[in-house]
Amino acid sequence: AAFIARTVLARCAVGTMATIYPQDYSVDVLAGQPYAMQEYYATCFANGSLGLIFLPISRHSQNILRSPSHAASLSVWSEPPAASQPRVSLIGNVTILGQDDPSLDPLKECYLAQHPDARAWLPGDDEGAHKAYWARFDPHSIYFVGGFGDEHYIGYIPTDKYQSAVSPSSADSQAVLTSGEGRKELGYL
Repeated sequence: AAFIARTVLARCAVGTMATIYPQDYSVDVLAGQPYAMQEYYATCFANGSLGLIFLPISRHSQNILRSPSHAASLSVWSEPPAASQPRVSLIGNVTILGQDDPSLDPLKECYLAQHPDARAWLPGDDEGAHKAYWARFDPHSIYFVGGFGDEHYIGYIPTDKYQSAVSPSSADSQAVLTSGEGRKELGYL
């Protein structure tokens, strides 16, 4: 399940992020309510953490900054989405990386390899569309739905198993995600 979850994340690179409006939000009806929208991420960290471009103008970023734990969740599904296909939901926290962090250059290269269209809003670009920072999403809770419950694993994946799982090659990932037989052949069912 950890292997398949990491594969789903590596193949998608776009998911639905959810955050919570702060309790003192200016629009009373939204205070404490969930907010969810599409979010780009990149699978650039060996331990399964995800790279983000953190835009202070974004509603997610504002909610994360106002959360004491900088909490967020991210849900990702297989393409094409179907009840028989795997999906994963990560709950964790977001850390804004310092400008002198040694992982920034490789993170930039990795992120652009997965999202070439993101060049217009890269952190550190004075000509960029918005002020931006590099950030890392560190999941501490991983919930996995492998497909139908009578055929596939549904439940929590231990964080250490998720962090140590290695994403497969693109050829193997196709077999893992497109058929139960492929999952059996690779030993993940």
